[in-house]
Amino acid sequence: MDNGACGRLHNKVAVVTGSSSGIGRAIALRFSSEGAHVVCADTEPTADSDSDSGGDDATHDVILKSGCNALFVATNVGCSREVEDLVRATVSHYGRLDIFVNNAGITFDLETLQPIWSADEELWDDIQQVNSKGVFLGCKYASRQMLSQEPHPNGDRGWIVNVASIFGMVGTSNFASYCASKGAIVNMTKAVALDCAPHRIHVNCICPGCKHAGTSSQMTSEVLRDEETQEHIISLHPFRGLGIPDDIARAVVFLASEDSSWITGVALPVDGGYTAR
Repeated sequence: MDNGACGRLHNKVAVVTGSSSGIGRAIALRFSSEGAHVVCADTEPTADSDSDSGGDDATHDVILKSGCNALFVATNVGCSREVEDLVRATVSHYGRLDIFVNNAGITFDLETLQPIWSADEELWDDIQQVNSKGVFLGCKYASRQMLSQEPHPNGDRGWIVNVASIFGMVGTSNFASYCASKGAIVNMTKAVALDCAPHRIHVNCICPGCKHAGTSSQMTSEVLRDEETQEHIISLHPFRGLGIPDDIARAVVFLASEDSSWITGVALPVDGGYTAR
């Protein structure tokens, strides 16, 4: 891994939630390679099973072994106290907070997919608690900390990147709970961006594929076992078929860097052309 001495995030302090696997892990590793000090936040430091992890080591351990800086903070993003403690631990360890990536999220397996008239209310609540409330809390406590800090030489105080989904932009059947939670992130991002713009805090979101819509990760593995389904999903992505977590991570680096100097309130699809139809 590059030590990031000349990286786009050199010496920036970044929190990545949901960092133990999949897209979150890819973001954390990519941030480190770009020179950031990374705080990895998740319920556990390692995932039970993740084909994209590249080994059994926790994400922060991989970064530390590369000679870069990282810290793990156990966090339930749906709990206000724990998200506030995450920000507090970050500042206590590194002195400030520059970047906050609200990546943590949950979906559900194929057996629980239901049309709206059969949808489970408890499942709805669980998904909203993590996917939408978790992003709300991350934005709240990250922006509060960024407002209290001295700005960077360019005048910016921080960068918040929320991970939504293409299903925050378009609908799909039997997926109302998930679509609602990700649609909330897309519009929340725009509202929070307007709150933060006068204070020079960027707030944007990425809309990748998820579960059965184009990003190969732990969450897609169940669906991709079926060859016919896999071929159909690939056909919906005209540019190179299925993506990988690092495709998302590279886009997040852009939105978390000074390269996005006049960008805020944007929902950026990273989907191989899925939403271009």
